[in-house]
Amino acid sequence: EPKETVPAVTEPAETEPKETIDPSLLAPDFTVYDKAGNAYKLSDFFGKPIVLNFWASWCGPCQSEMPDFDAAYKKYGKDIHFVMVNLTDGSYETINSASSFIARMGYSFPVYYDTTEQAAYQYGTSSIPVTFFIDAQGVLVAYGSGALDAETLETGIGYIYP
Repeated sequence: EPKETVPAVTEPAETEPKETIDPSLLAPDFTVYDKAGNAYKLSDFFGKPIVLNFWASWCGPCQSEMPDFDAAYKKYGKDIHFVMVNLTDGSYETINSASSFIARMGYSFPVYYDTTEQAAYQYGTSSIPVTFFIDAQGVLVAYGSGALDAETLETGIGYIYP
């Protein structure tokens, strides 16, 4: 069992003026699905800041950060997209097991399922949870690796939301 480390949010990188965004700075796009099977691309959410989180219901650190993410969603959900991406590999995690967990815990944030593992691949997600903070223009600004506490989540949000 690897030792838990205290998560840190990486400082935002300096980017060009917002009017001329280099396409290479845009957060990598991917397609995920809602419980009903509707497809969503990450780029569909550009226009508002995005909190992108990768998680699974069997992951203890993921479970520990969920109440803070739900509270942040309730606070900022009108102004910030919360894209909570479940690593739905079909064996350790299924849409059913993940959605049952969310329902049982009463979380209100939207959940998307990475049934093709494309999203995890695009973000090099080898350990979860991991959270990416993307500004309204779609530029990846900061990330936090490991379970984020409420204060660290607020710090990350502060980088993408005035």
